[in-house]
Amino acid sequence: KQWYQRRVAITAGENESEKRELVFKEHGQEYAQVLKLLGNGRLDAQCFDGVKRLCHIRGKLRKKVWINNGDIILIGLRDYQDSKADVIQKYNPDEARNLKAYKELPETAKINDAQIDDDNDLDGIEFQDDIDGESDEVDEDRNLMLDDIDDI
Repeated sequence: KQWYQRRVAITAGENESEKRELVFKEHGQEYAQVLKLLGNGRLDAQCFDGVKRLCHIRGKLRKKVWINNGDIILIGLRDYQDSKADVIQKYNPDEARNLKAYKELPETAKINDAQIDDDNDLDGIEFQDDIDGESDEVDEDRNLMLDDIDDI
């Protein structure tokens, strides 16, 4: 029980949203926005230099920092592969707004304030309530057919 209490004390400080120093990009780095999570520690990101890149989440961030669609990230560019990069850091929405205020991010950058609820996302499919009653008639016809089957 003691090891568990120590672990809880250690992790409690990690999960709090503490203020940290804002990290700006350096040579060989670029800001990007997550387009799609691909699994296996990889994601597609649209960099603010106009290039779409396949990014690898480095081990230090894996399972410690959860990255979602629309998040602003800092990536390290590869000298030998322009279409691939490595995720260095994820910015929270407050840090992303600060980067926008410092003109590090373009004005067109959209910052995710709220968490996206993937359970309610139906991939653009909209369901319409049945107002005209046609489906009720179909249900009645089906029930009549079932009654006929029972008579046999």
